[in-house]
Amino acid sequence: MRIIVDANIVFSAILNTNSRVADLLINSESVFEFISHDYLKTELRKYHSKIAMISKMTAKEIEIIEFKITKPITFMSGVNVPSSVWIQSETLTKDLDDKDIPYVAFSLFYNCKIWSGDKVLRKGLELKGMKNVISTEEIFDYRDAKRDIIK
Repeated sequence: MRIIVDANIVFSAILNTNSRVADLLINSESVFEFISHDYLKTELRKYHSKIAMISKMTAKEIEIIEFKITKPITFMSGVNVPSSVWIQSETLTKDLDDKDIPYVAFSLFYNCKIWSGDKVLRKGLELKGMKNVISTEEIFDYRDAKRDIIK
């Protein structure tokens, strides 16, 4: 299953490498294909100092953890996404968060769900008729069910 990874998921995993979120990113290769917009890398660089302040980690430690957390994610530019999809994504995220436009665009274009811990985004998109958002709990349950089938 292909999943779009939202920035808050990656931030969460970096800040707590022992969390379910980190476990899902690192240990779900056989179940999920994680993708994200290149914009996520920009967001990570932008907030390095904030991550360091919150986590008390050095820049080098953050860099190592970030590599481990983002390694399973395929990053793409979005150049193939038609302008009509970008416009639709902008409309859907209006009065939510402009930073989520790339994730919504990828979700629409690649016809897959956005993994996000952002409750405002999830609720806002659902109210606008978009059901393409999945929670950490739903992903965790899906992965476990798939692993049970394989056993």
